[in-house]
Amino acid sequence: MTVMCDGQQTLTMGRAARELELRSGEFELATQLGHVRTVPAGPADRPGSAGPPARCRVPAEEIARLKAEPGFPEALRERLRTLTTNEAAALMGIGPGRALRLTRAGCVSPVRFYVNRFGAVVWLYLATEIAEFAERQPELMQGSTPAAMRVMLDNGQDWRAREWRSRRVAQLMRRTDDPWAAAAVIAAVLPPEELASVAQDPLERTLLRRLRPILASMITATPAAREAFERALTAEEFDEVMWYRVNLSRSLEEARREDPGRVRTPPAATAATRRPVQPSSLRNSPSWTTETRSLPSRS
Repeated sequence: MTVMCDGQQTLTMGRAARELELRSGEFELATQLGHVRTVPAGPADRPGSAGPPARCRVPAEEIARLKAEPGFPEALRERLRTLTTNEAAALMGIGPGRALRLTRAGCVSPVRFYVNRFGAVVWLYLATEIAEFAERQPELMQGSTPAAMRVMLDNGQDWRAREWRSRRVAQLMRRTDDPWAAAAVIAAVLPPEELASVAQDPLERTLLRRLRPILASMITATPAAREAFERALTAEEFDEVMWYRVNLSRSLEEARREDPGRVRTPPAATAATRRPVQPSSLRNSPSWTTETRSLPSRS
């Protein structure tokens, strides 16, 4: 069934996936990567409305465009093909151990992940990006590991989770021009106590929770799996937490300036509900250097 949205025929996400001959996971990844364009199914959350923003739909013309591409549907599926670390190693022609070190060092960003029955996070990479990396950096496929990378790895650093979070935040930021929704994207990866120390107004935190996007969807059968899943979604290292705190503060300032009416104070609100919350992970922290990168534009 097609429905008119903003003057164009659109399909539900499930119907679009069937039309494109994609499994649900493949289709979800296609929308995240921008290979399949989506449009809002209804008006975004505004003052007076309840719940999260409406679900998206896929324009019928987008389905027609993709079906007309050469090699459909195999070519589309190939762009969405993901690999485990061992499969990536085979594609690059190196051993699994070396591939693991390269991915832990952040040479290639994971595109998604799942938690196995042992509660371990399994990171997945786009086959196209793995092939491009191997072609672009042949010197890393053999020989000694660069000194800076070796020091990082020997110190136990693992950038896979933070690289995935950075990628997911960028994807979601590009899909909204709503300043409060943009702030909610950044807030989604911060630990609760860090979020509360930046957004000290409980009404603002309520709005951010209502607008919180889905970072990843997964069925977790055990407490250990659930804990591993939540850990993958949440920034942990000091410098990463600080970077998101700074950008959340900037986004909130923009949201308050552009749309101050979104946050409404109910009659029962009291000053007691607005006590400032002290950040936890930033107390007694070591010195740090602020990263110079910035969040992507929402245009």
